[in-house]
Amino acid sequence: MIELDNGYDRGAKIRVVGVGGGGGNAIQSMMSRGLQGVDFFAINTDLQALERNAAPSKIQIGKNLTRGLGAGADPSIGQRAVEEDREEITRALTGSDMVFITAGMGGGTGTGGAPVVANIAKSLGALVVGIVTMPFRCEGKKRYSQADLGISELKKQVDTLIVIPNQKLLAIVEPRTPLQEAFDVANHVLYGATRGISELITVPGLINVDFADVRTGCRDGLGHLHRRQPRSRSRSCRDLKPAAGRRVDLRRAGRAGQHHRRTDHVAV
Repeated sequence: MIELDNGYDRGAKIRVVGVGGGGGNAIQSMMSRGLQGVDFFAINTDLQALERNAAPSKIQIGKNLTRGLGAGADPSIGQRAVEEDREEITRALTGSDMVFITAGMGGGTGTGGAPVVANIAKSLGALVVGIVTMPFRCEGKKRYSQADLGISELKKQVDTLIVIPNQKLLAIVEPRTPLQEAFDVANHVLYGATRGISELITVPGLINVDFADVRTGCRDGLGHLHRRQPRSRSRSCRDLKPAAGRRVDLRRAGRAGQHHRRTDHVAV
C-alpha cells in the first residue's frame, strides 16, 4: 500500500493580482462573487483606494515616488512605482504556480505597472495570465493610446493575454444604463475569465485537468472579447446615463466573452 503524505500541499498556488484602481475594483468584484481557491493581492499607488480595498493582501507601491497620491494617469509613474517596490512584490509572489494579473488599461498605475508585475511573476517561474480592459473611446484618445501601448508591453511578459474592450459593452448593455453598471459588466467578464481558467485546476471534474495541462494550453495565448455588433458604432458613453431601476443582465455579458488563442483580431 502506498501511503500519501497528507501534509504535503499538492494544490497549485494561484494568485490574482489587481494592479491600480481598475484592477483593485476587479478583484473586489471577484471576491464578492465568491471566487474560490485563489489568493488575492491588491497593488496600488493610491493609498486611499488601497485602504478601501477588501483584498487580504495589499501592497502600496511608489511610496517615495507618489506619497500615496496615485500615478496621475501617467504610465511611467506606474512603472517606476512598481520598480521601487519590486523586492516586496517578489517576496509576496514567491511560490506562485499561476498568477492572474488584472488591470484597467489607459491610466497610470495599471497601465505602467502591470507589465512589470507580470515580469516579476514570470521571473519566479509562474504561469502568467493577463486579463485587462480597454477604455471606452469617449475617455479620450490619449487614454486609449496609452492603453494600446500598455497592452503591447504586457503582451511581452505574459503567457496568455485576455483583453476586454469596454467599447464592446455598448453592444451588450441597454441605452441609459448607469455607467457604474456598465463597468460591472466588464468586471463580470473579468471574473468569468479568471474563474474559468482557475477552476480547471482547483475544481475536480469528469475529465482530470492538472496544472501541467493548463500550463501547456495557456502558453502563448491571446484572447479578446469577440462579438459582432449589429448596432451603430456611434454609440458612446453619452448613452450610459443615470436611469433609476435599470439593470444589466450579467448573464448576457458572460456569454459575450470568448477566449481566442493566437489572434489580435476583434471583430466589429
